[in-house]
Amino acid sequence: MKSVYLDNNATTAVAPEVLAAMLPYFGDLYGNPSSMHSFGGQVAGAVDEARESLAELLHCEPEELIFTASGTESDNSAFWSALQSQPEKRHIVTSKVEHPAVLNVCQFWEREGYHLTYLDVDHLGRLDMEQYKKSLTPDTALVSIMFANNEVGNIFPIQTLSELAREKGILFHTDAVQAVGKIPIDLRHLPVDMLSLSGHKINAPKGIGALYVRKGVRFRSFLRGGHQELGRRAGTENVPYIVGLGMAAKLSQEFMQKERVDVALLRDQLESGLLESIPDARVNGDIENRLPNTSNISFKNVEGEAILLLLDRLGIAASSGSACTSGSLEPSHVLRAMGVPFNYAHGSIRLSLSRYTTEDDVKYVLKEFPGVIKTLRDISPFKD
Repeated sequence: MKSVYLDNNATTAVAPEVLAAMLPYFGDLYGNPSSMHSFGGQVAGAVDEARESLAELLHCEPEELIFTASGTESDNSAFWSALQSQPEKRHIVTSKVEHPAVLNVCQFWEREGYHLTYLDVDHLGRLDMEQYKKSLTPDTALVSIMFANNEVGNIFPIQTLSELAREKGILFHTDAVQAVGKIPIDLRHLPVDMLSLSGHKINAPKGIGALYVRKGVRFRSFLRGGHQELGRRAGTENVPYIVGLGMAAKLSQEFMQKERVDVALLRDQLESGLLESIPDARVNGDIENRLPNTSNISFKNVEGEAILLLLDRLGIAASSGSACTSGSLEPSHVLRAMGVPFNYAHGSIRLSLSRYTTEDDVKYVLKEFPGVIKTLRDISPFKD
């Protein structure tokens, strides 16, 4: 049976080049980069090189990057630093469509007595810019808006959002986990103060991330202990994974154009083919301004989890916009915020491609997918 992986927004395959770069640091090059001897020094040099590679991808200074264990840790660190460095401010601005790594952090600080503004989105998932402008007050400690949405792929106007925050003297953080490596990010001209990323979204392994902190921004450490990462993130560096992230950053620069053009063409071919062959289907999100690899499609009167199960039997890996919680199926919070009708939102599927996706993969999915939907609609209890 053919195997087709279309869940790259959840995680990506570790690139062969990344694995090859990492392997020596599991063997002979096992020194501690903080050690003074040459055995540790050669390892420290590899960490420095990885930091420089990541800085080249983002167009920032290497010392502005802090290696973390994940995008989630980076998000938490950004919030902790912003709020601890401004204890007099008690207001946070975010959106209703953030990843749980941000939404759950916001809810924690809300329970701690902070006032939260959750920005609305329209039916295409676009932010309410007038609401945003009105939300910025002298009491606002932090704005945290994702660079690109993980479910529908919308790219948010981070340039404008961060400029407006800077005009008010407000710190701006963006969760760029889905954007880094897929679209150009130039931190020389983008006035964000902090940016989170994760290695396993760009063909590095799980367990490595980074936080960008603009030079001059006050930073309060989330983890305390040793002096690693210039005293900003304690704990012995995860050298193999840092090296892997550095190589993944190099590959991202090399394949960025392929991701933006070739992968987008395959995505569009897949999307248009499904819409043509399956009635009562709709694309969710802003198709004019989204990630090149992401398509979120809803199929009327079917259940997303059931679609996934049947696709999996055919060797097709995707993800659903609905989640099973406490025995009841609830549509995605992103699609709910967008006002997608329940009988469509309930049957939403995210298809996320990568540079490893082939035209044969797309053809196979287009051949098998219509039958899956027909089978489920024939037995569906949902009727108009």
